[in-house]
Amino acid sequence: MKNRLEQLTVLVMGALLLPVQFAMALFHFRMGRAKAARVRGDKGAISIELALAIIALVAVAGMVVAALYGLKKKVVEKVNENPQYDGGAGAATP
Repeated sequence: MKNRLEQLTVLVMGALLLPVQFAMALFHFRMGRAKAARVRGDKGAISIELALAIIALVAVAGMVVAALYGLKKKVVEKVNENPQYDGGAGAATP
């Protein structure tokens, strides 16, 4: 049972992290193109590829922030539901 639960966890996390994996692959692709443009000496292509790489990196950062915000929201709801935790809705005030 435990083995199946671990496999399910890996599959679910893989599916949830798929957009982040795609954005990181896009970032690495853009950085590779920027390196190739640098070798060719094409300064215009370097700036375009770096701008696109920064956009991909910002997308990854945004996804991470959104995931952390969602996690925070779930934790706050769980703490407010269960009064045994300090600071919850049912906690005694001194």
